[in-house]
Amino acid sequence: MGDIEQYQPLTKKDKISVVLYRLGIGLSSVFIGTLALISTLGPGEDIQNIIVSGKVTYPGLLLSGLFLSVGLSVFFIHLYVSSFHRVLKRLYFLAFAGFLYLLLLGDGNPAVAVLSNWFGPLLLLPLAGCLGFITAKEAFCFKLLEGYLLALAMPVYLVLAGAGMLSSVPAIACIDVIAVTLFFFTLRKVFMPLHYDIGDKSAYQ
Repeated sequence: MGDIEQYQPLTKKDKISVVLYRLGIGLSSVFIGTLALISTLGPGEDIQNIIVSGKVTYPGLLLSGLFLSVGLSVFFIHLYVSSFHRVLKRLYFLAFAGFLYLLLLGDGNPAVAVLSNWFGPLLLLPLAGCLGFITAKEAFCFKLLEGYLLALAMPVYLVLAGAGMLSSVPAIACIDVIAVTLFFFTLRKVFMPLHYDIGDKSAYQ
C-alpha cells in the first residue's frame, strides 16, 4: 500500500517529478476524453469517408499527444522496486515503436492507420498496458479501485476492436465509459498531497 505519511521533506526535484507524473495522467485523461467526445458526436459515418474528408486530423494529434502524456507519467512515476520501473519503461519503448509504425503507415497521421487496419488497435496495446499499469498501481497504493477497472478495460477494448467484435455504437459506448472512468480516476489522484507519491525514500531499491 502507498505511504501517506511524510517521511522526509520534499526536495524541489521531488515536487517537480510528482507534478510531471500527475500532469501526464491529467493530459492522458483529456486526450482520451476528447477522442471519446469526437467519436460520440460523429457516429454513423463510414470510416473511409471520415479519412477522405480529413476528419482524422484532430484524432491523430490527440493520439500523438496521448503517447507523449503517458510517457511523461512512465518516466516520472515513483516505484519502490526499480525493476518494475525498468519493465514499465521497456513496455513504453515498445509502445513508442508501435506509434512510429502507425505514423509511417498513416503517412504521418496515426489515427488513419488505426482506423484503416484491423491490427491498428492492437498496436496500441503496449500503450494501454503502460497506462493500465499506472492506474493499477494507484489503485493498489491508494484504493482508487477504478484504476483496476481501467487496467482491464483498456486492453480488452483494443483486443475486441482489433478482432472486429465491436460495431460502431458499442465501440463508442466503451470508449465513453473508459473516458469517464479515467476522468474520475484523475480527479481523485491529482489533488492528493504531493508527498503521497514519494513515500519513504529509504525504501527505494
